[in-house]
Amino acid sequence: MSTANQIKGIFFCEFHPTQGPIIAYQIPEDLIKKETFDALHIYIIPKKELFERDITVNALGHKILGYPVHIDSPKYARNALIFNLCFVFDQQTCTTDYEPVVKKLSAYLTQLELESGYLSNEESRKEIPKLMQDVLQALNTHGMCHVPMSKSTTIHLKVTSRITMPPAVADHDVPILVKDSGSISEWDLTTKQILPYLDGFNHVAFIATEADVEINLVKACLQNLQHYGVIKLISIFQYSNVHATTPEIYRLSEDKDLQDECVRYVRTQGHSLPEFKDIFHLLCEMNPGTTVRDICCQFNPRALRIDERKLIQFGLIKGLIRRIHRYPVKIHNINIQPRMQTLYHYFNGLHSYDEICGRMGMSYNELDELVESDSSVVVYFK
Repeated sequence: MSTANQIKGIFFCEFHPTQGPIIAYQIPEDLIKKETFDALHIYIIPKKELFERDITVNALGHKILGYPVHIDSPKYARNALIFNLCFVFDQQTCTTDYEPVVKKLSAYLTQLELESGYLSNEESRKEIPKLMQDVLQALNTHGMCHVPMSKSTTIHLKVTSRITMPPAVADHDVPILVKDSGSISEWDLTTKQILPYLDGFNHVAFIATEADVEINLVKACLQNLQHYGVIKLISIFQYSNVHATTPEIYRLSEDKDLQDECVRYVRTQGHSLPEFKDIFHLLCEMNPGTTVRDICCQFNPRALRIDERKLIQFGLIKGLIRRIHRYPVKIHNINIQPRMQTLYHYFNGLHSYDEICGRMGMSYNELDELVESDSSVVVYFK
């Protein structure tokens, strides 16, 4: 398990019939100070409305994740057993993957209490610290644990990452393979059809046409490949594009392995390897006021054995540079040109040149000329 997301400790707290909310056991023993618990116990042993709900308390240097449980029975003092077994993390830790684990562990403890009085019996409850120690060590080391509790009960817990949907795929996006796609026989028929067209230069709409596959199916396949880390989406290469370096450019200046990978990737086919200093210089020349064409005219990358198209690809894949898009905005409703009527719908600052060209079937230059001819339209860059 990543040390950044490890559990700092576990504590078991309960509502004592005479002392009120207390921490009965904690691993390690100095995990939560008494004054800290006194300040936070109203959130950890809460009102009945919050019983059997995920509780996260982020305060006083800790992030505490719990699932308070209330068991009604006349056999208990005050006719109820109220407890909460909590995981403790650093304040910055994302704990969403642990919520099902805490909930499941609370369910196991509830089941053990109902079957054998595990939590309320003075002898059996002495085993709680060992249980917490075993769970803490196993989850931090392996991300899972299997703890036998009785002949009929074994606690099984596993930390699993929640699957998040990758970003939606647009018509003008350009997919590029960043990982070996493996045996093509492993993929579905549609994916097999589009894989040969994923060269890092063809956009989604073009791929759909060339592969003779309905575009929504292509997008679904690409989203799936994106989820498995097989592809990344970059912008269409054009000499009129503008890029800017990101803070990641410093990593390139220091990481020798990344430098070697870059030199091999951007080499002009059939030529010897270029000099890294030339590559780095070209990347550093990219700024909001300079197009790819400007850089090519000034420095002639081909003479330096550098393929400028591969250079842009590598920079975008590795996050060394970012694309600066153009967004047209119609600022007032005067000077309405009939030929522009269908375009004005997109001139609200939410649609980039790439998107508009893809949807309208226009070239970049055609759109640029139309925008330049309309004084009521301005363009901003971001």
